[in-house]
Amino acid sequence: MATAIDEDRARDGAHEIALEAGRLLMEGFRGATGARAKGEGGDLVTEYDERCEALLRDRLGALLPEAAFVGEESGGSAAGLAWHVDPIDGTGNYAHGHPWFCLSIGLWSDEGPVAGVIHAPAMGLTYAAARGRGARRNGQAIAVSETAGLDAALLATGFPHDRATNPDNNYAAFVALDARSHGVRRCAAAALELAIVADGGYDGFWDRGLSSWDVAAAVCLIEESGGRVTHLSGAPFALAAKVDILASNGRLHDPLKDALSHVRALPPHDGVQ
Repeated sequence: MATAIDEDRARDGAHEIALEAGRLLMEGFRGATGARAKGEGGDLVTEYDERCEALLRDRLGALLPEAAFVGEESGGSAAGLAWHVDPIDGTGNYAHGHPWFCLSIGLWSDEGPVAGVIHAPAMGLTYAAARGRGARRNGQAIAVSETAGLDAALLATGFPHDRATNPDNNYAAFVALDARSHGVRRCAAAALELAIVADGGYDGFWDRGLSSWDVAAAVCLIEESGGRVTHLSGAPFALAAKVDILASNGRLHDPLKDALSHVRALPPHDGVQ
């Protein structure tokens, strides 16, 4: 039998916890973050990623003890009800003093998204949604855009950390869609970019090789604001450890999917500037 979940309590509790975690992140912003390399291509981690995740694990565990916890820094196993948490999405930005970063808290069950909160403390933005309750930015209801054609769309995407050597680096798709639209933005914090799809600022977003904590909160936001989320193939979206994603206002979904399906990959970059 599925566990009964109070969606309002999960959303509101996560919202308050996100604000507390955001205050912690702002203590280190544009200061000594202890940034160090975590992987290839400039993938970084800071002491604030780790401190923020520890805070979120503790507070969310107290809010909903029956839920598992999956975090970017400490890992975890999702079985049934689980929080999927990114303490800093956009760590590279954070480490360089760039304000485009956020923390992301998504609650999923076997039936799909339950609640999601994305908080960008340096920009004063907090997005929150719960299943069947709609989505809000700073307490105000939000909705996806009404843009109906790619030629009038503003889009967003991302590139993998190993983009210099990975042939699946998304460069070709970026160039192709940038030429067919009002532009494609790449700001290196997928959760926040997806939240802006929910808020109508972007008309669509795509990416590949993301983790569950990058997208869990945002899927709830987009669906509750009237948008559509699938895999790049158009298949129904399913949360997993690694995922590709296509999110849009709904009207542009099939044209964007079709345009991406016709892009041929470029060869990997050889590292020469």
